Amino acid sequence: MATLTKDTIISEVMMTAPETAPLFQAIGMHCLGCAMATGESIEEACMVHGVDPDAFLENLNAFIAASAK
Repeated sequence: MATLTKDTIISEVMMTAPETAPLFQAIGMHCLGCAMATGESIEEACMVHGVDPDAFLENLNAFIAASAK
C-alpha cells in the first residue's frame, strides 16, 4: 500500500487497510462506514476530532508498514 496522506479518503483506507480501524476508533472516529467516510479525508476527520493530522498520519503509516512485514 502507498503511504497515506492528509488527502486520503477514509473509506479508501478502510478498503485497503481495514486493520487500521482501531487506530481511527481510538481517536474518536467511530463512524468509519458512514456516508461521511466516503468523502472525508484524513485531514478533515482529524480537524473535526481535534487530532493533529501529521502525528496521526505518522502513526497510521508506521502501523501499516509494520503490518506489512
